[in-house]
Amino acid sequence: MKSLSETWFAEGYIDFELKKYILLAYLQQVNLYFNQNKLYPQLADIIFHYNNIVAFRENRRFLQEHFPKQLTEVNLKKLQMQYEKIIEDNELMKELEDIVHYSAEKIKNTIQNGTEIYEFVEAKLNIEPVGLIPLDTSEGYLLICDGRFNTTVAYQYHLTIYEKHDEKYRGIRTDFVNRWIRSVSNSAENIKAELIKNRPQLPNPAVYNIETPLAYPMEETLLPIAKRSFVKYISS
Repeated sequence: MKSLSETWFAEGYIDFELKKYILLAYLQQVNLYFNQNKLYPQLADIIFHYNNIVAFRENRRFLQEHFPKQLTEVNLKKLQMQYEKIIEDNELMKELEDIVHYSAEKIKNTIQNGTEIYEFVEAKLNIEPVGLIPLDTSEGYLLICDGRFNTTVAYQYHLTIYEKHDEKYRGIRTDFVNRWIRSVSNSAENIKAELIKNRPQLPNPAVYNIETPLAYPMEETLLPIAKRSFVKYISS
């Protein structure tokens, strides 16, 4: 899917009808994915664009840093460029403000569509530890089974802590390990035992089983939501 550039609304020819066409074409693509219950990376991408629009509307510094600039002088000797910003054009600014207002509402509606799918999936996830859990749960395995109940997919996870604006957040990275056909012999407990036997780098891993009755796309929906839900589960 072709995404929008970071400042698509303020690039090139600034015309309401043109930008409206560009935005609606992009949102149509996003909704096609949402209609197939595929959330990522589309949901993250559209939230990014919404935040950019809001930042533009609320923060003039964003405008000054990102608005297109017109080259007025080149100092070849010092390799310096001076730009004349076209912010002072009142008619142009009015057109841009109309584009931003329209875009914010349209993007917000599409985000709501994706958020409803996200919340529905999140509510249908069940997370349970497999066997005894070690004191250190920063690394281990996630066993994920969807509504088809025919396979269990294992991912190794690694939790990290990072700081942002004086607050600490947890992040998670996952790597695909293997998949097993669901059977009595391939229970979550037996899969855990097999992982410990075949992957000695984690001799006493934390293992969690995540199940859902939904048969949604794994990579685009179930795995991203399972990861975020698991981080909340661990944090609580």
